[in-house]
Amino acid sequence: MPQSQHRVDAVPGDRHVRVEIGGRVVAETDHPVVVTETGLPARFYVPVEDVDFTFLEPTGLSTHCPFKGDARYWSFVDRDTGETRANAVWGYPEPLEGVALIKDCVAFYDEAATITVSRN
Repeated sequence: MPQSQHRVDAVPGDRHVRVEIGGRVVAETDHPVVVTETGLPARFYVPVEDVDFTFLEPTGLSTHCPFKGDARYWSFVDRDTGETRANAVWGYPEPLEGVALIKDCVAFYDEAATITVSRN
């Protein structure tokens, strides 16, 4: 698909989002940012102030998206149970202008987390 047909939108959400990994609540917010992107499922980005980083460790992984910018990643590590989920969380510290709302937010892979979305 030509880049001109690719679309990414970031808008303030009005839902309650709760994220659990390995039975631990790692994020909960009433102020998500909803990102929709051509060819990808909608993602709920959670403000970092609503994330418990106790079980999240930064990794060395970095990727580049031509529509959102450079991403950094965190892995879920539960030292009590030994459970890990590599690179389960990501964020864009300096997102591109069109998705500036995701600055200071992170998202979670559906495959690594249980994401519950409900009405406020």
